[in-house]
Amino acid sequence: MVEILLAYEGDLHCSAVHVPSGTKLVTDAPKDNNGRGESFSPTDLVATAMASCMATVMGIVARRKEIALEGMTVSARKYMSEDQPRRISRLELDLRMPLPADHSERKIFESAARGCPVHHSLHPDIEVVLNWFWQ
Repeated sequence: MVEILLAYEGDLHCSAVHVPSGTKLVTDAPKDNNGRGESFSPTDLVATAMASCMATVMGIVARRKEIALEGMTVSARKYMSEDQPRRISRLELDLRMPLPADHSERKIFESAARGCPVHHSLHPDIEVVLNWFWQ
C-alpha cells in the first residue's frame, strides 16, 4: 500500500505528495478543459504512468539479464475522446531501444512492456499502440 496525499489548491490546480518519499507533483486542468495547461493534467499522468511503467519493467528485465538499457526513451501521446463522457480513448507510445532489432532478448522486452501493471490496469476500451524502434 502506498499513500498519496492530494490537496485541491483552487483554480483547477492540485498538489500531491508521495508519502513514502515526500516527493511532490502538481497538476492543472488542460487548456481544452477550462485550465491553463501549466502542468500535467490528471490524464497526462496516466500516459506518463504507462510510459514509465513500461520502461521500469523492461529495466528490471535488463538488470536481471545484465543488459544496458540506458538511453532508452519512451514518447507517449494521449488522445481524448470527442464524445461524452470525456475520457482517454487512445495511448500511443514510441519505444526507442538502444539495442539492435535482432537482439536475442527482443521478444522478452516487448512482452515485459505489454505486461506492465499500468497496461493491465487500463480500461479495455482504451486503444494502446506500441511503436518499437530498435537501433
